Amino acid sequence: MKILAVEFSSDRRSVAVADGSLVLGTAAETGGWHTHTFALIGTALAQAGWEREQIELIAVGLGPGSYTGIRAAIALAQGWQLGLGVRLTGLSSVECLATQLGAMGATGCRTLIVDAQRNEFYRAVYEITTGGVHEVELLRIVTRSAIEAGIAAGAIVVGPDADRWFPSARALDPDAAALARLAANRNEFLPGEKLEPIYLRETSFVKAPRPRVV
Repeated sequence: MKILAVEFSSDRRSVAVADGSLVLGTAAETGGWHTHTFALIGTALAQAGWEREQIELIAVGLGPGSYTGIRAAIALAQGWQLGLGVRLTGLSSVECLATQLGAMGATGCRTLIVDAQRNEFYRAVYEITTGGVHEVELLRIVTRSAIEAGIAAGAIVVGPDADRWFPSARALDPDAAALARLAANRNEFLPGEKLEPIYLRETSFVKAPRPRVV
């Protein structure tokens, strides 16, 4: 299956095209939105020698992470499905990170974190083996002190800009090439309207007061 993977959940935005698990083209940018999204996609497609119409599946990194970036990736996938009828799938960007670490030769437990603002972090723990990755602690929001306690106990911490908050941590951004390889082994497809960012906070609304009558 010809796959386009879009991973915009961190400051490093990347796209990849793959035939099954074989990645044939990649493109990325870091920092501000200097490059148009379709320019990145065009670069990856050109490396593979494909046209846009050949894409059969779009895989989107659903975060957690940059809400704006993830929403942009989802909007792209939704529009592509409306225009060309492609299949869509959404995958955890944290699982993507674990898969990358495995491809780099890491083994054992890794604590994966993503900034959740408010001095809190998304945290999940994965066991990485030569046979794949397994989530041993579900993704949840924890305090900075909880991460520091884990480090003191020997946890190896990895994530986007992780070394910004924790000097011993390793900075690593989720990558679209790893996302494409994950998607090649999945068969759960969704309509565009079902794609949602991974966001663990409860949504709360404050009712506006009634307007004053003078």
